[in-house]
Amino acid sequence: MASLIRIYAMVLRHIYLLRGSWPRVLELAYWPVMQMILWGFITQFFMGHSEWVAQAAGLLLAAVLLWDVLFRAQLGVTLPFFEELYSRNLGHLFVSPLRPWELIVSLLGISTVRTLIGVVPAALLAIPLYHYSIFTLGLPLIAFFTQLLVTGWALGLMVSGLVLRFGLGAQSLAWVAIFALAPVSGIYYPIDTLPNWLQPVALALPSAHVFEGMRAVVLDEGFHAGHFFAALALNLVYMVLGAALFMSVFGIARRRGLLLHSGE
Repeated sequence: MASLIRIYAMVLRHIYLLRGSWPRVLELAYWPVMQMILWGFITQFFMGHSEWVAQAAGLLLAAVLLWDVLFRAQLGVTLPFFEELYSRNLGHLFVSPLRPWELIVSLLGISTVRTLIGVVPAALLAIPLYHYSIFTLGLPLIAFFTQLLVTGWALGLMVSGLVLRFGLGAQSLAWVAIFALAPVSGIYYPIDTLPNWLQPVALALPSAHVFEGMRAVVLDEGFHAGHFFAALALNLVYMVLGAALFMSVFGIARRRGLLLHSGE
């Protein structure tokens, strides 16, 4: 009986933890739903376009590698910032002459380093394993990499700002936010595979234009300047919004003393 009481108490403790943290509850339902949506669109596209995929050697490998750029660029901003929160070091940093914009630039710098360390070995390993080199994309690869890197930065700054505002209980947003973009970014299928009502949402994302441009290059349709400049303009907007959100929340946190009391 005593064992049952202790087990019940532990279960109840974590239920209370879930009840008091909406991001945790959201996360439980989020992943199965997101996987279902993403693979549903992939299956729907493959059923009608199997020959299209067969003509594009390395198309899926290129998509996976470029998606990882976006994924790691975003985590490259949020995870180092979370580490400062875990160690409760944020307040100590700003006792020094460090300015908020300098913190932002440093996070973008470490994000670039982490992304290169994560993606380049995978790209090189794909050459002997699958006889595919993403470097055959040539100069467009630099454009794709840069645009996805900036998109990841913008998203990372937004997530970091929200976590600073709501505490580490919201840290799952770092994974929730990035994978929310996957179904509407057209990573593995063209944007016209999406329902008509969802296509304008996709085209409002820089990542969708990058992956559309990547497919055009891989399928020998040439570099699509329209998608590049659309991604460039959208990234400028999102970077401004991301930096503004982070700076605004940082100001609130400083006034309320949250920098010294960051946590759940």
